[in-house]
Amino acid sequence: MKSIGSPVKVGKMDATSYSSIASEFGVRGYPTIKLLKGDLAYNYRGPRTKDDIIEFAHRVSGALIRPLPSQQMFEHMQKRHRVFFVYIGGESPLKEKYIDAASELIVYTYFFSASEEVVPEYVTLKEMPAVLVFKDETYFVYDEYEDGDLSSWINRERFQNYLAMDGFLLYELGDTGKLVAIAVIDEKNTSVEHTRLKSIIQEVARDYRDLFHRDFQFGHMDGNDYINTLLMDELTVPTVVVLNTSNQQYFLLDRQIKNVEDMVQFINNILDGIVEAQGGDSIWQRLKRIVFDAKSTIVSIFKSSPLMGCFLFGLPLGVISIMCYGIYTADPDGGYIEERYEVSKSENENQEHIEESKEQQEPSSGGSVVPTVQEPKDVLEKKKD
Repeated sequence: MKSIGSPVKVGKMDATSYSSIASEFGVRGYPTIKLLKGDLAYNYRGPRTKDDIIEFAHRVSGALIRPLPSQQMFEHMQKRHRVFFVYIGGESPLKEKYIDAASELIVYTYFFSASEEVVPEYVTLKEMPAVLVFKDETYFVYDEYEDGDLSSWINRERFQNYLAMDGFLLYELGDTGKLVAIAVIDEKNTSVEHTRLKSIIQEVARDYRDLFHRDFQFGHMDGNDYINTLLMDELTVPTVVVLNTSNQQYFLLDRQIKNVEDMVQFINNILDGIVEAQGGDSIWQRLKRIVFDAKSTIVSIFKSSPLMGCFLFGLPLGVISIMCYGIYTADPDGGYIEERYEVSKSENENQEHIEESKEQQEPSSGGSVVPTVQEPKDVLEKKKD
């Protein structure tokens, strides 16, 4: 930042030592990256790379709405940015809404303003003022009646129509409310089937953008690991899956995709409600998710470190097994055994008492016989028992 002449200062803070400041800024995880501008704190939610962080700092630290004074500047912005928004016109209520949306969404994309003379000749505007998004080598005009709230429209249109998907992007797309059509492939596999599905999705995104761009986002994903976790199922690669990231529903193919027309028909069937949605965020699905996550965690622990897995799960199971064994083998007749022990002890004492009595009654000189002392009846009964 210093080498490119940026006014942004870069620092770090140990939130465990300054917990009050961390609470003030709503820090809930580490690392958290924020840009402070005046009284506002902007959260960084993009990829954790140096270039992306610098781009974020440059975008947020500058003017909220950047003016485009000439066609040359306009063309330069088109070459530099894959997606950007432009307000065309003078002061109006629409511009106020545009400024409000920019203050909220500047963390994601760039916002510009220009006069009608600066706009390229291929742009056709039915009315003024207008808000446009330039992306995918074309443009789309905001229509309040069809697109609804301006801020929501900008949030939906801030992505290119076709993307290389990953977990982070799918999380971000959850805020757009769009369905995401993904070709799940193995990019290392150069077979016809893998490349064909990817090409079909790209063609649909390009040739049917006017028809589907309001409802669908298109892309491909390398490998099925993340999708399997999301769907709690095992998908065969290559395939196509349509995700509703806002409510965790998904749609699987109801036909074999041989060409673009098959894919378009599949999308239309989803929009018409013919294809049944699976998954969701119901209570049953949440319970299923908990079980699946627990199972996945256990499996991953044993795969990465079998000894650690045996220790973490074997030790508690061993202790529980010992406890259960002790409870199961406990003698339910313990009181009867104790009673028999008391009776046996009493018999020994009586026997000793009788023998002492015999010794005391024997004369010191022989010749006389001492009558035998009869043992008590209860003692005899106890001996018999």
